[in-house]
Amino acid sequence: MAADIPTYFMPNSTTGAIVSHNYYTLSYNEPFEQAEWVAYMLDKSHLTYDDRKRPYFIEDPKVKSKSADWRNYKGSGYDRGHLCPAGDRRFSEQAYNETFYTSNISPQDRAFNAGVWNRLEQQIRQWAKKYNSVFVVTGGVLENRLEEIGQEGVDVPQFYYKIVAKGEGSNIKIAAFLMEGKESTKPLKDFMVSVDEIEKRTGIDFFEKLPKDSQRKLESKVNYDGWNF
Repeated sequence: MAADIPTYFMPNSTTGAIVSHNYYTLSYNEPFEQAEWVAYMLDKSHLTYDDRKRPYFIEDPKVKSKSADWRNYKGSGYDRGHLCPAGDRRFSEQAYNETFYTSNISPQDRAFNAGVWNRLEQQIRQWAKKYNSVFVVTGGVLENRLEEIGQEGVDVPQFYYKIVAKGEGSNIKIAAFLMEGKESTKPLKDFMVSVDEIEKRTGIDFFEKLPKDSQRKLESKVNYDGWNF
């Protein structure tokens, strides 16, 4: 069930600390004690309703600098928010358990995590069902002077992003979202931005392998076309 990510969808890493698991890839940012991005394919076949027992969060054995201990979150008031959702990886025990590495979580306000962020995750699942396969890259906006929690100083992003892509060649469509980390009842469309805006906020070059002309066309504006809400 593993789905390889097409090279032209992959972002660059500002840290060089890329970790590939079987069912997602991430770029770890040690000073912030979390991933700057987590990328994965979500196929229609991945969307099952298998009942899985939630495992304990554990440190990621592939992060050379050591990913943050889950105890940093204890008593902080923040959720251990999945970046690659466990709900997208119910199709096998291994895939599900992989999402509980601490490299795949970020501090999130509970109402945000269970609210508008969850609504966006559900929308992406609907797109995977409709379009058969989508690419997702997501993370918190890691910037200076953020609140920190725990002994290791895990930063709490004020904003989170998700970028979704589908298609290939001249038929690639991209939808990008930027959300403040608090609950909102606004329609998801209200959070759509250009990829350029997220690149400016994060310093990450998304879709760096696409031809420059394609990048300019796809990343410079908000793209509503081709996405049914």
